[in-house]
Amino acid sequence: MNIYAQVAENLKTAVAAAMNAAIAQGELPEAALPEFIIEIPADNKNGDFATNAAMAGAKTFRMPPFKIAQAITAHLDLSGTMCERFETAGPGFINFFLGAEFYTGVIRAIQDDPEGCGSSDYGKGERVNVEFVSANPTGPMHMGNARGGALGDCLAAVLNKAGYSAYREFYVNDAGNQIEKFACSLEARYLQIYKGDAVVFPEDGYQGADITELAQEFADIHGDSYVEQDSAARKQALVDYALPKNIKKMQADMATYKITYDKWFFESELHQSGAVRAVVDLLTQKGLTYEQDGAVWYKNREVVTERLLREGRTQAYIDNLKLKDDVLIRQNGNPTYFAADIAYHKNKFDRGFTTLIDIWGADHHGHVMRMKGAMDAIGCDGDRLNVVLMQLVKLVKGGELVKMSKRTGKAIQLRDLLEEVPVDSARFLFNTREANTQMDFDLDLAVAQDNQNPVYYVQYAHARICSIFKSLAKDGITPRTCTAEELALLTAPEERELIHYLSLYTNEVISAAKDYDPTKVTRYVTQLATLFHKFYNACRVKGDDEGLTQARMALCDCVRTVIKNVLTMFNISCPDSM
Repeated sequence: MNIYAQVAENLKTAVAAAMNAAIAQGELPEAALPEFIIEIPADNKNGDFATNAAMAGAKTFRMPPFKIAQAITAHLDLSGTMCERFETAGPGFINFFLGAEFYTGVIRAIQDDPEGCGSSDYGKGERVNVEFVSANPTGPMHMGNARGGALGDCLAAVLNKAGYSAYREFYVNDAGNQIEKFACSLEARYLQIYKGDAVVFPEDGYQGADITELAQEFADIHGDSYVEQDSAARKQALVDYALPKNIKKMQADMATYKITYDKWFFESELHQSGAVRAVVDLLTQKGLTYEQDGAVWYKNREVVTERLLREGRTQAYIDNLKLKDDVLIRQNGNPTYFAADIAYHKNKFDRGFTTLIDIWGADHHGHVMRMKGAMDAIGCDGDRLNVVLMQLVKLVKGGELVKMSKRTGKAIQLRDLLEEVPVDSARFLFNTREANTQMDFDLDLAVAQDNQNPVYYVQYAHARICSIFKSLAKDGITPRTCTAEELALLTAPEERELIHYLSLYTNEVISAAKDYDPTKVTRYVTQLATLFHKFYNACRVKGDDEGLTQARMALCDCVRTVIKNVLTMFNISCPDSM
């Protein structure tokens, strides 16, 4: 249901027809129609829609905009547009005001297709790969993963609602330097069990207690049987034991967080299939690599410079970036993470995805342009790779910053958060601030069961409507299909405002999909709850006029439907009572 888009399209047709009629009558000179838009004014006092057709036609018709507007309005027929009147304002704006047909149509559309409301074919089924969280499997997931998980999952949901085919993916870095560091850390902790402090822990090793716990578990199973074995065999055995356990915990955490991925993609697959070496060979064939100090380097400076010049950046701007080339194959013959990342993104394009969306921490800002450039370099369109950069999250409790878990005395992990905060609350709250803004996550607010908690506030609006219907049923009043005349009785300002806002739902979903910003939908449903409470306080649902009572019940039902639609889309529960 995108009744707003329908009105805009019909108005554009009506304005074009009016211009053609004015030309035919000689009131406007013969000319091709100018490009013009139908828009929603910032202030609804200036109408529900407006067009700049008169200003846009000033150059074409060589006439003052106001005279053009007069010529257009002299022939303007609003039949079928759902608008009841228009007026000319300012230098030549034509403003349109919606009529009863529109407000009736909004309610009809929602009630006719409750599950489909908000949906559209805007995305035309385009296949979009949304990769998010992709936490390092060498340790527990943290607060940044909590924010990224909610953001990525809800973004994929919004894309699907807007007519795209979104695919959720988790990239598991189970190869490369971090796994070698993981192995060395596990090995040191395992050997320390039997040899004590004589075993030096790697300076750059993983210091977390989880490493010690995994090593102890391994020792409990195998005893000292690996102490005298070859280091490579010992490390491989430790990784083969510990890594699957970590990945299983990550998958369990995501399931607890109500996130289901379409694919868990393992970096090791790229190495085993030869895809990483193949992409290095491809770049070499294109003359974009060179050897230096025993390593293979990628000409990042050259590629990114070319991309930025195409975008219109100055050489001075580019020089200030101090671009550097990147190593693809180290001196020891092992590929770098960057080489694997290029191969991974190529793999996603090769699988038929036409748009890639990655959600990264803001500290990866410098990686964006070089990855886009690398996609250009291997023959994929770098503009088809879109990166959402996510700022840090700070946990706050009692107005003070929280850094450590009371339960473990360690840094807060995703698991800690989900044990303390309801999943619904976490998913909703993490989608109340745009990804590019820093966020203070208030633990007190997240567990509060009052209207200060946004998710509770929205859920309560849904439950309140359910309660209204239960109360009316006790009085023998049950909903039925309203006539157009009955729905036309909804003329109070609070009623019109609420219906008007309901009509914007599909547009908000499309806007959120276009901007990769699901917080737009979260804000929308919060405001919808506010407008419902405003309506409920001003307009008594049960009244003496049976027709008006039924019309108001229909309006309540539509609000309930849209709230449930949003919460269900975001995989948040929608209780009937609270």
